[in-house]
Amino acid sequence: MKMSKKITIIILLIITSFTISCKKDEQNKETLVIENNISDESIFNLTSKWKTEENETIELKDLKGKTLVMVMIYTTCKAACPRLVADMRNIESKLPKNKLSELQFILVSIDPKNDTPTRLKSFAKENLMDDEHWTFLQGTESDVREFANVLAVKYKQISPLDFSHSNIISVFNSGGELVHQQEGLGVDNKETIETIKKLISK
Repeated sequence: MKMSKKITIIILLIITSFTISCKKDEQNKETLVIENNISDESIFNLTSKWKTEENETIELKDLKGKTLVMVMIYTTCKAACPRLVADMRNIESKLPKNKLSELQFILVSIDPKNDTPTRLKSFAKENLMDDEHWTFLQGTESDVREFANVLAVKYKQISPLDFSHSNIISVFNSGGELVHQQEGLGVDNKETIETIKKLISK
């Protein structure tokens, strides 16, 4: 009788242990699904690697979870880029300061040969864009071209230190999906501001 009770207890322990193990596996699977839950339209599907102005290597998916405001520039630009930088700074100034931690302003160089992390860091300091919510990216020429195509940004090198390029600021939601674009220089950014505010208030 005692032996029968022992066997019953052992069987119950095995079943309980198996049930707990299954629940943990289900929880792990759910977590994995949440982590990988990005749409086909998300830029986080891109596997390109980038260097930041801090000389750190990241992938675009490392930016997941924040509203992204992106523009493509190059640091030796004397005409359009300074105005694009001013537009980015203007957008930042019109957003609630207590919400900046939910945002990331990204400036991607279209001149990766000259815009090294060191150069990008200097540019960030020169333009007062050295806070944590500002990030500058240097990629390979092919990765920059691929990303420009995603943003519908066209650019062409016309001399060793000069490019012609589109002037577009793009806004992405926290899942990496494009939700808004502002085209032009010094344009009314009211719609861009409202779009960002809606995204960070969710």
